[in-house]
Amino acid sequence: MRLLICTQSVDLDDPVLGFMHRWIVELAKRTETIHVVCLKEGRHELPKNVFVHSLGKEAGRSRIKYILNFYRYIFALRREYDSVFVHMNSEYVVLGGILWRLWGKKIVLWRNHKMPGLLVSIGVRLANVVCYTSPEAFVSKFPKAIKMPLGIDTEFFSPGAEPPKPRSILFLGRLDPVKRVDVFVRALNTLHEQGVAFVADIVGAPTEERSKYAHDVRNDAAALALEGTINMHPAVPNDAARDLFRSHAIYVNLTPSGSFDKTIGEAMACGAVVVAQNEVIKTIVPNDLFVHSDSIDGVLQALRFALELGENERRELAQKERAYIASEHSLTHLVDRLQASLQP
Repeated sequence: MRLLICTQSVDLDDPVLGFMHRWIVELAKRTETIHVVCLKEGRHELPKNVFVHSLGKEAGRSRIKYILNFYRYIFALRREYDSVFVHMNSEYVVLGGILWRLWGKKIVLWRNHKMPGLLVSIGVRLANVVCYTSPEAFVSKFPKAIKMPLGIDTEFFSPGAEPPKPRSILFLGRLDPVKRVDVFVRALNTLHEQGVAFVADIVGAPTEERSKYAHDVRNDAAALALEGTINMHPAVPNDAARDLFRSHAIYVNLTPSGSFDKTIGEAMACGAVVVAQNEVIKTIVPNDLFVHSDSIDGVLQALRFALELGENERRELAQKERAYIASEHSLTHLVDRLQASLQP
């Protein structure tokens, strides 16, 4: 099989999409050649049968040039791929779907967001197969939709040799409203006022550089930051996240249900106990670690329970969570399913 992949970024240093590099490497083992058309190209170390074609965002090109470059690539390469895998951006299917259909190319769209939209609906109808990981994803209701594993490299994302720091909490993600980091910080302030001991690290950057939301979050965390109880850090590449997961006893993710955040799976694979609000993991984590409401109280209750776990309880729970990711959401499992879906 010869494959075309359309994605936003091919960059090991991308804090959000760096995982795609691992997906491409694993898919390359199962395919004759892969051509990757991406919006932005960064640092990569890909096999010899993978060829990257950037639309030029790293050079600051305009949206019109992106579209012209996209058509140039898919047309020039049309005899060098049999199937197309579009990751997240349904716009690629909207732009190229009719041509790919006319050329007899199989189209597989990965889309895992809860929100609908005109471009998504058109992309779904043009695609042969649609993939998702969360049952609440918009595309899950379509007959052509297939539920997929998260695709966690469990050999790389694994527990470290040393146990994590006691009572340590990690929040890793964009400093954007959807991540609800403001609620997390307010919960930490309340815990501190109540005399609960902990050290928390918040790692991430806002999508918009001058985000008022991120500014307000930093202000809310400022008092505890001066004490060293909360530490704010910039975003890190995906491969650097492993050491963060390994060194923290608790990982917190407050993104609402609708997508299955990969960091939840990566944290579980590394042995961190997860506090989250995502319905997908409701049957995996203890009820007391699940955040049942959008309020600060819901986060407080789950954090208190996590901080009160004894070391043996924490270790047993961490082993259970890792076993779940290894059996249900490994990268090998994902690539097996994708390969089957992409076969012409």
